[in-house]
This record gives sequence, structure tokens and C-alpha cells, in this order.
Amino acid sequence: MSTTSRQRVLDALNFKEGPVPVDFGGHRSSAIAALAYIKLKNALGISSGDIYVYDVMGQLAIVEPEVLDALGVDTVELGRAFCTQPQDWKEWTLPGGIPCKIPAYVDVRKKGDDWFIHNMKSGEVRAIQVNGSLCFERIQQPFADYELDEGVDVVFEKWASGAMTGTPPPGGHFDMTKEAAAPYAEQARAFRAQTNRAVIGVFGGSLFEVTHWLFGMENDLIQMSACPDEYEQLVHRVGDRYLQELAVWLDAFGDSVDVVLFVDDFGAQSGLLMAPEMYRRYFLPVHKKMWQLVHERSAAKVNLHSCGSIDSIIPDLMGAGLDALNPVQITCEGMDAASLKQRFGDKLTLWGGGCDTRDILPRGTAAQIREHVLRQCEILAPRGGFVFQQVQNIMAEVPPQNIIAMFEAVKEFNAGRPGA
Repeated sequence: MSTTSRQRVLDALNFKEGPVPVDFGGHRSSAIAALAYIKLKNALGISSGDIYVYDVMGQLAIVEPEVLDALGVDTVELGRAFCTQPQDWKEWTLPGGIPCKIPAYVDVRKKGDDWFIHNMKSGEVRAIQVNGSLCFERIQQPFADYELDEGVDVVFEKWASGAMTGTPPPGGHFDMTKEAAAPYAEQARAFRAQTNRAVIGVFGGSLFEVTHWLFGMENDLIQMSACPDEYEQLVHRVGDRYLQELAVWLDAFGDSVDVVLFVDDFGAQSGLLMAPEMYRRYFLPVHKKMWQLVHERSAAKVNLHSCGSIDSIIPDLMGAGLDALNPVQITCEGMDAASLKQRFGDKLTLWGGGCDTRDILPRGTAAQIREHVLRQCEILAPRGGFVFQQVQNIMAEVPPQNIIAMFEAVKEFNAGRPGA
């Protein structure tokens, strides 16, 4: 007897072995560039529907139900519950002159040959897409030359004002107050009732990303070391604001989601971007409070997206209440799939690591992709605790036949497994 998509995901999260569930487009790090999505639809013979770019910064496309069905996908993002009317979108043009639609609330303006994203509230420029590039790049770190011993308040207030926001996707485009969230909560409940896929709610809750948006990466790391008390105060004040918003978010959406996703990139290719002790001092206490709140107010599982080599803090993350880790960047030091499965696979769901997006997916042959995906599934699937996802977003240059080969390999692996 086959299981539903939602049950497949829940079984994996509860370490029950069965068909490997698949995430594609369930959040902004399991997504696909719009230019690649157009080619994928064509290769699948799907000609209906427009191209909806829900994340304008990264130019990521909504994966439509017809494509989800064709590829055997078990997840969907909560954001698909919102901005469902024609007036919620407006016309725009992708590189190469390809028409698409973007959220109507996004303030994007062209100057000369370049495009600029402006903050929805302040009108400040937040990002630029230089002519010839395939996505936007964040600009303007307002405190690049600031020293935190001059005061924390001005930095916190700049962030708290909302002036740093660029293009929030649907679901992140309204103020997180009880009154503002109420109509969207109704939409979320209706959406959940009509899908059998596992629903992923992206709360975000970025801490380190906020500070390096404010300071720029170089000065952020300097302030972390030079002004530890002030840096800790700043991060924890950001965390306190998040806790207030998360309580509202959970009251509105907690019963409509199966997974709550948090996002913060702590890793580089060969290790953390900071000493593990710094993560434990500045960020871990806030993560623990947020994740405990999720568990107290909902039945949802907690997932963290954190790129790079982060194996040195995985035990800390688990101790703070983390249920699943994404994207399992297997080409980074210490992130080998077999090692992670052996060390953590009985208590932490590995949400990702299914296909290398650096070398294999963009440049491999169909046969190489098949072999690679089958091997990753053989390593990660035993005893549950694995959700298949390609390691990172699928970029514009990836051939559609490679994408199809990846998903076909998962179907092959699942064939004949109980519940398939």
C-alpha cells in the first residue's frame, strides 16, 4: 500500500524506513533558477502556465504542480498559499528577454542597463543586477566601517526598521503581527487541506546573515572578535525580536506546516566561518529558544539550512532541538554523507546531500548522475532520517536532461520499497 507524500516525509523525520521522500522547490535552497526551469518544463513536455519568479534576488521559479507530479516531489512551500490572484503579480523580463511574472509588491527599477531592487518601505537600494548577470547581488552594508563599541542601538534599530529587507517571497511580505497575519492564516489552513504534500514553512530567523548584511562580512568578523560583549548584545536583541515574531507566526501557521525552516549559513568549504566557541556564545542560545518555541507551540519539526562545513557544531544544534539539517553540502570538509550518517543519522534527519550540484549535476552525464544518486541514497536511506534534495539550488546552466536523470534515479531507488 502506497503512502502519501506527507506521510513519506513524516516517516523519514521519525526515522521510519520506507520510500525516500523528495524535496524540490519546497524552500529557497531546494529551488531552481527560472532559466533552468523553463528548459525543464520544455523537456517534460509541459507547455501550460507562466513562469512565476517568487524570489527575485535569486530569480527562482515556482515549481508548478504538474512538474512536482512528473518528478515525484513530496514537499511544497507554505508560500504557495499566498499571492494566488492575478493582481498579486506583475510582468518582468528575465535575462535574454524572457517574460515572467514577479510579486507585485517587489520594488524593482531599471537605471541604464542595470536593474535595482529597492526596499519596500524606505525605498533604499538593496541590490543590483548588472547587465549580463543572472541574478541580483546585495549591496550597501551600512555599517561596513562601524565599530560596535560606539553603540549597539543604532545598528539594531537600522535592522529593526525593516530597511535592510530586499525582496521577501510570498509569506514574508507582510508585517508579522497578529492582525496582519490573520487573513494569511486562513489561506494557509485552506492550502494545507487541499494538498497531500508535506508543507514547509520558512520562518528564516537569520542571525549571522543579519549581522554580515549590516557590517559586510569582513567587518562582521572583526566586530565578533573585537567587541564580543556588544556583538552578543546585538545578536540577542535580534533574537528577542525574532522570538516575538515567531510566536505570532506559530499561532498563525503552526498547524498548517509540517516543517519550520530556519536559515543561517555558518560554514565555508573547510570549516566554520568562526570558531565553534563563538557560535556557542553568540548564536546557540537564540537558536535553542526559537527551536524550543516551535516544539512547544506546534507539532512541526525544526530544519536548519546552513551551507558549508558545519560538522563541528552539529552536536550543539541537535542539543538545541534541531530535527533536520539542510543542505548537507557533501563536497565540504567533514560533510561526507557516510560519516554524517554514521555519527548523527539515528537522531538527526539529513535533508539534502542527495546529488552534488557543484560538479555532478551541472557537468555529469546521465549515467554518472544516476550512479551518484543511487549511491547517496544507499548511504543515507537506511533507518529513515533522509529526505532527498540536491545539495543546492539548480542553476541556470544545468541541462534539463540532467535534472530529469537525477529524479529518475530516486524513483529507481524507491521502486519496490515498502510504501512506494
